[in-house]
Amino acid sequence: MCWQRLTVLIVLAFALVAKAETAKVIKVLPHFLDLKGRDSLNPSLFDRDAYQLELRSHHTNRSALRFNVQWKAPYLAYDALTLRLEAKGAKGKEPKLVTLEQPVKPGARLSKWTALTLSGEEYQSFGELISWHVTLLNGTNVVAEQKSFLW
Repeated sequence: MCWQRLTVLIVLAFALVAKAETAKVIKVLPHFLDLKGRDSLNPSLFDRDAYQLELRSHHTNRSALRFNVQWKAPYLAYDALTLRLEAKGAKGKEPKLVTLEQPVKPGARLSKWTALTLSGEEYQSFGELISWHVTLLNGTNVVAEQKSFLW
């Protein structure tokens, strides 16, 4: 009987100490893609950053803009979520707003990466990236977000 009470007390203590896990957008990495759809020529991060610098300065070698989004959400709290990216670009006098959405499924405690790609004619008319805003939606409710400095 005593060990049962002790077990209940331990479980209650862990329940009180454990913080409620919430959804979170951890990181957003915008990457240019070259004419062959690559963001890097080699798998190292140094080579990727160097190639991104080259693509940034030579816009004729770009074919798309991909946003790699790291996020997490507990599967017990949400059935299905939508990852929405809003990006502002400048080409000409008027800024252009583009919205990309993708349904995502919550996972365990580990974070997930989702890629959202702006390509084709939409990318060609988009211009240079000014700012972005990423939201994780549960229906119409925003459960997590992250935005660039200029948003």
